[in-house]
Amino acid sequence: MQSINLLDKFDLIHDYWRPCIVSELNGQHVRIAKVLGEFIWHRHDQADELFFVVRGSLTIRLRDGQVVLNEGELFIVPRGVEHQPVAERECWLMLFEPADTRNTGEHRNERTVERLERI
Repeated sequence: MQSINLLDKFDLIHDYWRPCIVSELNGQHVRIAKVLGEFIWHRHDQADELFFVVRGSLTIRLRDGQVVLNEGELFIVPRGVEHQPVAERECWLMLFEPADTRNTGEHRNERTVERLERI
């Protein structure tokens, strides 16, 4: 057992919107990602998704509004709720979600990461 330095792990990420696994607990992945620009609208029918902003800010668009997250803030998107993450500047995220959760939800496209890298 050892501690995980998230800042060191973020240094290993070079592509936007490609989450990487840093740890696991109780069937959940602890994932981190660097994001910039708009992601696709999507939903996760079977799982809630926790977004925690480590650096920068993130807007989570919802069909009935939006939530703006700044450093140190988190938001949980309930299962089944369509959302679109957007970062106007580079943002560092930590995400908690079940291990079998696809990053693009119900969609498969060029942004889908089928096999997450463990760092």
